[in-house]
Amino acid sequence: MTMDMSDNDHLLAALRGTLFRDEPMARHVSWRAGGRARVCYQPASVADLCAFLRTRGEAEPILFVGLGSNLLVRDGGFDGSVVFTHRALGGIRQQSRGTRPTFAAGAGVPAPHLARFVAKHGGGGAEWLAGIPGTIGGALAMNAGCYGGETWEHVLAVETVDRNGNLRTRGSTDYVSGYRHAELKAGGEEWFVSGVFVFERGEEAPAMERMRQLLTTRVATQPLNQPNAGSVFRNPPDDHAARLIESCGLKGYRVGAAQVSWKHANFIVNLGGATAADIEAVIDHVQGIVLAKTRVGLVREVRIVGEK
Repeated sequence: MTMDMSDNDHLLAALRGTLFRDEPMARHVSWRAGGRARVCYQPASVADLCAFLRTRGEAEPILFVGLGSNLLVRDGGFDGSVVFTHRALGGIRQQSRGTRPTFAAGAGVPAPHLARFVAKHGGGGAEWLAGIPGTIGGALAMNAGCYGGETWEHVLAVETVDRNGNLRTRGSTDYVSGYRHAELKAGGEEWFVSGVFVFERGEEAPAMERMRQLLTTRVATQPLNQPNAGSVFRNPPDDHAARLIESCGLKGYRVGAAQVSWKHANFIVNLGGATAADIEAVIDHVQGIVLAKTRVGLVREVRIVGEK
């Protein structure tokens, strides 16, 4: 006897993307550690993403993940739905060639790809994006920055989606942005689908040379050969988290296979086989010691989700 499918089953059957269940998130975060997600979805398009979101319950936690470079999923896993934007929300195009050229990029585009595209199409001032190890969606969500540049300094508009699958275009003035955060003034839960960015005019050769210099600096100063999530803590006003951590003698501090990098004190590396609990224990210890010794409360830059 054939049973009737529920409305939600019909919606799921119509999806064109790839659905994963009980997916190890260690495969999808740059720390290469952590638990499983109950449901993961790789949408086939923006329309397909909207259709998937309409199948989710109103109270279900939803997490958008690009390259997973700023994320830790606890070992107990994430009891919700994860949307993978990388390879799905792609595409870069130039929108204008005026005195300040503009470019549109999907949320799943790696930030260094936009940096190179801008340089090759007459733009300048995007070179710092080559140092961001995540996607445009992540850069928008946390106002990512390095080497003197910040994401929201260049945003003209964004496209967002809510949990009901509704798309909206919003201007930069709809958001309050600051050091490593961006927040919708109106409140509510929306995720970035794409952004429109403005840069100065520039020449390809000097821009590409600037990117090469920045990447050389990254290789020399950061532990890029070991799994890590980039800077773990925000820099306090007029100071650097790495300096404070090093001043407390915490370089090399280790729990299990998670260790404060000897190369850069604001990085925690996975030496091989670290659990999310190992990494979180190092984070908590560093915060506690720095607070006790310097009276500075370090604020996490990385996002931690899920159950212990």
